[in-house]
Amino acid sequence: MATSQVVTLAVVNVLAWPVLHVGFAWAGTRARAERFRPDAWLFRTRAFERTGRIYEVLFGVKAWKGRLPDGAAWFKSGFKKRSLARADRAYLDRFVVETCRGEFVHWATFLAAGIFFLWNEAWVGWIMVAYGVVANLPCIIVQRYNRVRIRQLIEQREARRDRDRS
Repeated sequence: MATSQVVTLAVVNVLAWPVLHVGFAWAGTRARAERFRPDAWLFRTRAFERTGRIYEVLFGVKAWKGRLPDGAAWFKSGFKKRSLARADRAYLDRFVVETCRGEFVHWATFLAAGIFFLWNEAWVGWIMVAYGVVANLPCIIVQRYNRVRIRQLIEQREARRDRDRS
């Protein structure tokens, strides 16, 4: 392969990732919130992650989650998830839905890595898949961790409210 072709492919690969990231993020902010139901199969809390402890122990999520960019902040209609802005039930419910939206966007972006096999040799395609894992898996972990923790907070508040009514 000629040097100019290698350079062209490298440029296409380097530019394709931001286009995928921003494109899926933009589309995600445009999708209706009803599409991102926390009880849907993809977003459902699994038994192993009930308290979020697995993400703390296995991945040390608390140490690095604050360093990730909040892509929603890039869009006018995006819902910022860097920190809780309020503690009322409606806001917490919305936050949970928005973690589903964020998780979906990162899964979609990662799965789109398959397109790199269309114009690259297989070994380059696999490097692009590896990049997709490195760029998206931490974000998926944070979305799931935050969702589990917020749902736990909501359940604790409901239990406390029920006790207080008794």
